[in-house]
Amino acid sequence: MQQPDYVEFFHRHADTFSRILAGELDAARLGDSYAESFVAASANGIVQAGHHDERFSEALRDSTEFYRRIGTRRMQVRGVQPQALDDEHDQVRVAFRTDHRRPDGHELGLEFEVTYLLQRREGGPRIFAFVTGDEMALYRAHGLVDDTGRPA
Repeated sequence: MQQPDYVEFFHRHADTFSRILAGELDAARLGDSYAESFVAASANGIVQAGHHDERFSEALRDSTEFYRRIGTRRMQVRGVQPQALDDEHDQVRVAFRTDHRRPDGHELGLEFEVTYLLQRREGGPRIFAFVTGDEMALYRAHGLVDDTGRPA
C-alpha cells in the first residue's frame, strides 16, 4: 500500500483540534485518526494503552477541556517527517505550534514535537502509538499550569 499524504493528514488533525477548541466540533471527532487500540508514551515515564471506546471519547473531552482551561486557542503543523517502517506502517515526526492566551492576557506560542506510529489502511491511516515530550514541564515553564499540573 502506498504511503498516505501525512502532511494533509496532520494538517487536518490539527485543524480538527483547533475547531474543537473553538467549540465547533465534538472532541470525539479526534478519535477518527486513531486505531481501535493504541499506546501513548510520555517523557515522564508514563506509558498507557487505550482503546477506541466510550472511555476514549470521555478522555478526549476531558483533555480538550484541560487545553481550553490553559488558554490553548489553536494548533498548527510546522513540519511533517514521515519514514516508512515497512509496506504497512510508518513513523511520522510532527512539529506543532500551539497558540495560547496566558492568564495575564498575553499571547504565547509554544513549539513541540510528537512522534507517531501509523498503520496504512483503506480509508486512511490510523495512529496506533505516539510519543510525546514533557508537555507539563513546558506548560509550567510558561505559567500555564501550577506545580501540580492544574491550570494557572
